[in-house]
Amino acid sequence: MTRSEEAGGSGKRQDEEALLVFQVITDTHVRADAEHTHNANLERALRDIATHGASSAGIMHVGDVTDHGFPAEYEEWQRILEQFDGSLPPLYMTMGNHDVGLGNWEERLGQFLRGTGAEGIYHDHWIAGYHFIFLGTEEGLELFSSLSEEQLAWLDDKLGENAAGDRPVFVFLHQPLLNTVAGSYEAQRWYGVVQDAELKAVLARHPQAILFTGHTHWELEAPHNYFDGQGKLPAMFNAASVAYLWTDADEHKDGSQGYYVEVYRDHVLVRGRDFARGEWVEAAQFRVEISRG
Repeated sequence: MTRSEEAGGSGKRQDEEALLVFQVITDTHVRADAEHTHNANLERALRDIATHGASSAGIMHVGDVTDHGFPAEYEEWQRILEQFDGSLPPLYMTMGNHDVGLGNWEERLGQFLRGTGAEGIYHDHWIAGYHFIFLGTEEGLELFSSLSEEQLAWLDDKLGENAAGDRPVFVFLHQPLLNTVAGSYEAQRWYGVVQDAELKAVLARHPQAILFTGHTHWELEAPHNYFDGQGKLPAMFNAASVAYLWTDADEHKDGSQGYYVEVYRDHVLVRGRDFARGEWVEAAQFRVEISRG
């Protein structure tokens, strides 16, 4: 990969047909109350994807599915999904701190796995010839995630599996790495990965990776929603939040956003979508060049 650049052009479609299309959503924070704003925002986001993402290979959820990890919240999650009666792309899940933090770890983890159908704490999938890797915390921490040596070694192996410099690998983890994307800077009260340095060391060996994270809720209009790697790390993207947003002024903001991602022969187009307005986010149209040399 080379550095990411703003794509511009109001999310204008490419002349060539995309090889792969998928969406990235995060921080849905579903509540037990069916009338809650978070739930309505999720329904609206999924309706947007059902309408505009007919060719999508999947929806990648980057954690904080629920607000508290309560069984009633997972029931509401399932109720919302059932409304779409099979019209949505497949869902692939990872967990966030709101899903499994605090409380009894085994109980909270079990509720997440049962409630979402996720295959495990960490898992991977090959979709249309592209590798998708999902990471997850192995401790019930309030804000941070914690990845074992075993998970980091597994990630290193998976990133190298059938690896090629001209084929991106997509990685998903709830918490961002320190001083990378919006909301991950120390001055912004970063809460990330306990093994930040160790995870960066693994990713640095695999420049074809593209990492998507959530957790910060930072709006896509803010600066630094992509991190170009600075020649040392892969590209990284903050995926905002479906439930509500956060601003550079450190303030809550009503809203609902995520990404549509299109993979082409020589680049990946990451397109910010405002689900509340049903519009592309002008400030969040990014192009990641694929190295073919």
